[in-house]
Amino acid sequence: MWALLVLLGAASVSAHLQDLSFDGQKVFRVIPQNDEQVEILNFLASIMEIDFWQPDSVTLVRPQMQVDFRVKAEKSFRVEDLLKESGMEYQVLIDNLQAALDAQFDSKAHTTSHSYEKYNNWDTIAAWTADIAAQNPDLVSRSVIGETYEGRPMYLLKMGKSGPNKKAIFMDCGFHAREWISPAFCQWFVKEAVETYGKDTVMTTLLDKLDFYVLPVVNIDGYVYTWTNDRMWRKTRSKNAGSTCTGTDPNRNFDAGWCTIGASKYPCDSTYCGSAPESEKETKALADFIREHLSTIKAYLTIHSYSQLLLFPYSYTYNLPKDYQELNSIARAASQELASLHNTKYKYGAGATTIYPAAGGSDDWAYDQGIKYSFTFELRDTGRYGFLLPESQIKPTCEETSLAVKYIANYVLEHLY
Repeated sequence: MWALLVLLGAASVSAHLQDLSFDGQKVFRVIPQNDEQVEILNFLASIMEIDFWQPDSVTLVRPQMQVDFRVKAEKSFRVEDLLKESGMEYQVLIDNLQAALDAQFDSKAHTTSHSYEKYNNWDTIAAWTADIAAQNPDLVSRSVIGETYEGRPMYLLKMGKSGPNKKAIFMDCGFHAREWISPAFCQWFVKEAVETYGKDTVMTTLLDKLDFYVLPVVNIDGYVYTWTNDRMWRKTRSKNAGSTCTGTDPNRNFDAGWCTIGASKYPCDSTYCGSAPESEKETKALADFIREHLSTIKAYLTIHSYSQLLLFPYSYTYNLPKDYQELNSIARAASQELASLHNTKYKYGAGATTIYPAAGGSDDWAYDQGIKYSFTFELRDTGRYGFLLPESQIKPTCEETSLAVKYIANYVLEHLY
């Protein structure tokens, strides 16, 4: 086996993923049974470029854990040989990544303009934020809370009937650039709110009594890059001093156990925590806005993909939050609500104990700021498509997620603090 490993090492490549074609790239799922098999994955990751999908980094891999990772076409046969030789259980989740990329765009909505059942690029989303506010002036307003590293305005939508002393829920999407289903959900939720106001009693009550702040895309530069250069890009696009590697993981960049566990100090890594907490303009803009509105924001919801999870603090420590029992019962009920539509099963619980530890996340930070109801959604699926969820699944995914979000919002409304 070691001869094979040395062979693999000879062809290691730079930490950049600049492929415009993903032809022949494969996504594997392995379940290492013991520490020795975990070591094999660590060695593999050290000598060649492996893009870990689940968990986010090889450092988080433990025995008996389901691990999904992507490898370059020219390496895939060698990797497969190594897995066979090591006796590790594995399956090929995606046999040809380019084919899966092309197959994402299977929407029946034939339009070049904005559609809620298609993935929209950033320019289309930006124009939509202006349109939805202009069309629903008594329910929606748009503001700019900052700008990205590359100078793009960060648009925030505020939804709700105007009224005195209203409390609010903050929701964001698109932290990680390649998680396209996430921004699709924020757009869908805004659409659902304006379309069902006055018809659906729950939504009407929510908008009458609460405000929703919706940030449709946090990591706009990264999202643009996934449309133009590299569909698999995750981080921001900021330059890192003293490194040729670009970008920081914005969800490791908050001042919540910053860079301690499940985050990397190396700029080339996909979980790079940044040079300091809030070093990224995007995370700082988001954090500044929440700090300025702490007296009114009572819940924080952040939408990611994939793995069908509903998580709450903490991820940076195995310690449970003081509100554990309440948060766990909300997550249980919201997961049941979500499953009631299409029978989509979610796991729920505190981040570190339910999946793996990860420091510097926005949900932990929001909770530590005093926002009790802080939740992270990991949307569909569980790995069949991973980050390349087909457009035909946008509608069912958003419909079921809306049920869970409405449940949480209604709970918050009834338990204001």
